[in-house]
Amino acid sequence: MAKKRPQSKAGKPQLKDGEIPVVGAREPCPCGSGRRYKACHGRAAAQAVTELVHRPFEGLPGECDWVALRELVPAATAELALKGGLPDGVPSVTLATVLPMAWPALRRDDGSVLLALQNDTPSGDLSRDLADTLQQALEAAPGSPVTARRVPADGPRLQDLLDPGAVFEPVVHPGFEFWVPDSENAAPEVTASLERANEAAIPTTRLTGVDAAYWCETPEKNHLRWVMPHPEERLLDALARLHAAGASSLGEGTRLVGSFRAHGLMVPVWDLPSGMGAQDCEKPAARFAEQLAEALASDAPLTGEERRARGGLTNRQVTLS
Repeated sequence: MAKKRPQSKAGKPQLKDGEIPVVGAREPCPCGSGRRYKACHGRAAAQAVTELVHRPFEGLPGECDWVALRELVPAATAELALKGGLPDGVPSVTLATVLPMAWPALRRDDGSVLLALQNDTPSGDLSRDLADTLQQALEAAPGSPVTARRVPADGPRLQDLLDPGAVFEPVVHPGFEFWVPDSENAAPEVTASLERANEAAIPTTRLTGVDAAYWCETPEKNHLRWVMPHPEERLLDALARLHAAGASSLGEGTRLVGSFRAHGLMVPVWDLPSGMGAQDCEKPAARFAEQLAEALASDAPLTGEERRARGGLTNRQVTLS
């Protein structure tokens, strides 16, 4: 019996390694191999920076909010200030959670720059990848989107480009209308992308009384997800002390259900009743922040009950990145 020959890939043009663009990790590889990008040329792209940077936003103003906008918030923007000021012809630089067509960045017709935060990146250093995309956008012609590329291992990071003394103040939006200042004249593919994004967006609100705490609404129940800057072991001890004392909730019907790690920081998560809105969380969250500060300051050994509470919190931890 004749051996079955493997099917030919001749139906798709084969690109040379140097011509292969960076795409999303789960998308088909542009080389035409038929495999996903991450299992094909994405491996080589990831080798541009081989070491995974666990806290890519460390040292930036608002590190906790950077993490939240990367992992938790559907639609948000924040103005960015550059070291030395903005280049001529660039009236503003704005960080956005996502952009239409999954563009990594966009230089608008008026010269302003939008930089997307939630896109897949080709290396282990998210900060370096975003800095490279930002530099491309600053040099792009007005009206041009920016495509991702392999990043040099010695390239600058966001910490090298952004003003460390500037305030980082995210603005959460109910939808993605900030994409299109002139919606009547938007391209059809952008309009379609906007509609799909708005349909998928989970209603989210940033609390005003505490830092980096985000309320969100889901069909079954609401949640509060709070990105915290404290060292993980000390924070787990503090949460365990409060949990054992019956002080870890945010009021009746709420419950601290666990936490996850994201970009080197811990994000405790509370389940909330469906009728508890963002405004209802403000006072309980402020009160919890005061209690947490006291618990963080304690150096007393954990009691048996506190150790059991800590074990339960640790068992309910997951890592996103």
